[in-house]
Amino acid sequence: MVTTLEYGAFLKTKMALNPSAGVEVALDAIHPALYPFQRQLVQWALRKGRCALFADTGLGKTLMQLEWARLTDERCLVLAPLAVAQQTIREAERVGLALSYAKTQADAKSTGITITNYERMDAFDISAFGAVVLDESSILKSEDGKTRGKLIEVCQRVKYRLACTATPAPNDIAEFANHAEFLGVATRQEMLSMFFVHDDEGWRMKGHAIEPFYRWMATWAMLLKRPSDIGFEDDGFILPPLNIMPRLVSGDAVALAQAQGQLMPMGLKGIAGRSAARKATLSQKIEQAAQLLNASKQQWVVWHVTNDEGYELVKVVSDAVLVEGADSLDDKVDRINAFIEGKARVLVTKTKIAGFGLNLQRCHNMLFLGLTDSWESYYQAIRRCWRFGQTQPVNVQIVLSDLEQPILENVMRKEQQANEISGAMVAQVSQYERAELGMLNVSKNGYHETTQRGKDWTLMLGDCVERLRDVPDASVDLSVFSPPFMSLYVYSNSERDMGNSKSEQEFFGHFGYLIKELLRVTKPGRIVACHVSQVGATLNHDGFIGIKDFRGKTIQALIDGGFIFQGEVCIDKDPQAQAIRTHSKALLFVQLKKDASWLRPGLADYILVFRAPGENAEAIHPDINNDEWIEWARPIWYGIRESDTLNVAEGRTEQDERHICALQLGTIERCIRLWSNKGETVLSPFAGIGSEGYEAVKLERRFIGIELKPEYFETACRNLERATQSKTQLALPLAP
Repeated sequence: MVTTLEYGAFLKTKMALNPSAGVEVALDAIHPALYPFQRQLVQWALRKGRCALFADTGLGKTLMQLEWARLTDERCLVLAPLAVAQQTIREAERVGLALSYAKTQADAKSTGITITNYERMDAFDISAFGAVVLDESSILKSEDGKTRGKLIEVCQRVKYRLACTATPAPNDIAEFANHAEFLGVATRQEMLSMFFVHDDEGWRMKGHAIEPFYRWMATWAMLLKRPSDIGFEDDGFILPPLNIMPRLVSGDAVALAQAQGQLMPMGLKGIAGRSAARKATLSQKIEQAAQLLNASKQQWVVWHVTNDEGYELVKVVSDAVLVEGADSLDDKVDRINAFIEGKARVLVTKTKIAGFGLNLQRCHNMLFLGLTDSWESYYQAIRRCWRFGQTQPVNVQIVLSDLEQPILENVMRKEQQANEISGAMVAQVSQYERAELGMLNVSKNGYHETTQRGKDWTLMLGDCVERLRDVPDASVDLSVFSPPFMSLYVYSNSERDMGNSKSEQEFFGHFGYLIKELLRVTKPGRIVACHVSQVGATLNHDGFIGIKDFRGKTIQALIDGGFIFQGEVCIDKDPQAQAIRTHSKALLFVQLKKDASWLRPGLADYILVFRAPGENAEAIHPDINNDEWIEWARPIWYGIRESDTLNVAEGRTEQDERHICALQLGTIERCIRLWSNKGETVLSPFAGIGSEGYEAVKLERRFIGIELKPEYFETACRNLERATQSKTQLALPLAP
């Protein structure tokens, strides 16, 4: 018999989605120049070995990644955005760390830490390094799939990996998926299949997957906007005021309409309309921007959108330096450094060139010469100056035409949404991050047990493997049940839920614990009737579209567990109803006309019949006649109505991704009448809303049921009580 400790250890393996693969380092071994929260994060990152630090701008990612690189004791390559490498070298000098810049592999140090720019990545053999740091790892969500794909591919052979960026866009699934894949935690396909579902609105997180997703993410990423998010004081990390000042210049709406081929103004229409409005008001915006810049003696960063805007602006602002895409890499670095060192007063560039990673906090004035609809570009650009460590209020002027006001409104709306989602996300993940850091104990899904009893039934709330241990040996006459079919986070978020298994191997490993308990409680020679159906394979989860033989694997699992396979019944199903419910292309009329190679028959249900070893001590005398036996002895059961179930809506919660798959009452009735006598005990370890118990009580048997989910347990109790009342009413004598 499996012990509690053994089963408990198995449950822990289901939760351990990303085990540590790094090195243990004491806190006092980390440089004292780091704040306490930074040392805690570095210690955690070293222990994990492959992880991400999603820490907001100004929280010290540079020092943290340098300490991580030093303490891995591996040859390390840091990849950084344009001009960030020079800033990182200066930060390294603060803590007495030797850091060298290299343009090619030949220049790289044979030991210690080397830094280069992403633009020079092709000149390096990254597999020659034992550790890699991605500074501003948001490059992993770049639209340039070639760069992203190459980073993920070449770094898979690197032992230690650290990805660092400011807090990612909270609703950007791709950003989390790409980071997880880079770190070797999970592929995009694996992450989506575990936690997300695709419907008419696109990808969204499964209702019951919210808590497991954040618990999983905390095993490989630390997300924080301030030190207090992980339990530390915010002293020294309070942002200064941010002043956003839109300045609208007049545009000719009629002229714009005519340029777009319209008879009258219809507002901005797509990219073409935005481009036309930007071009039509170029001179007015340049004039407004020049007035602001020339009237000031302070430093400014100017973000422009089109090349013409940059060219025209530097003509009228004499002490401005323009950094554009056509410049050589060295020229870009030199001009940006000139601004950082105070040798240039106004930096004019695009967000895609200098909007990520750079620390420009010596400047506190910023100007957007027009806007795009990208909130992230806007946010990242502002955070170059508005960051922890900035001592002045940051003033942001947004110069655009009144024709472009819808763009500003769109960006502001996205910002409000992002702030709301990001705040909720940090709050969700914070408790798991603190647990990962060893600063908080997190309860495991609020698991608890209780028992309710009626006249002929007992219902136990809890884990079926553990609650079955309360059932005496050889005390059950018949078991009828339908196990979960390997569907992650469809009905609950508990690791005790067998459906929450990441693979067939994990599911049948979990199922094996139950089978051993079933064998113990079943009387010799008596029957276990297990209801199954085949499981569809999906491209997202399995890499192919087809069928997985869940039926065959279930048969083998019970045989391996000591039962004797006695037979099976196929239950006829309506393929048209199945097509409507599942939308499977394999059953659709359109596929019949398009390509019949994808067509297959509808999926039947099965009752798999197993017998416990040994001789049956009490003969079973079914209360059925010969005609019924002729019908029920057929290999296929016809006449089972698919809608003949208890009311599934009663037990369903808002987070459930599917309706409860209650077993048809007609199927249960046949099993109970065939393989048990009146007064005997029927068991269901997956009681759900009580379907097996409802029929057992009505058919004058005793019932023992176990259910993990409290909502289903409560519904099952009500259904069992109704069955008791129904039987009592039928037994009452008729009035004279």
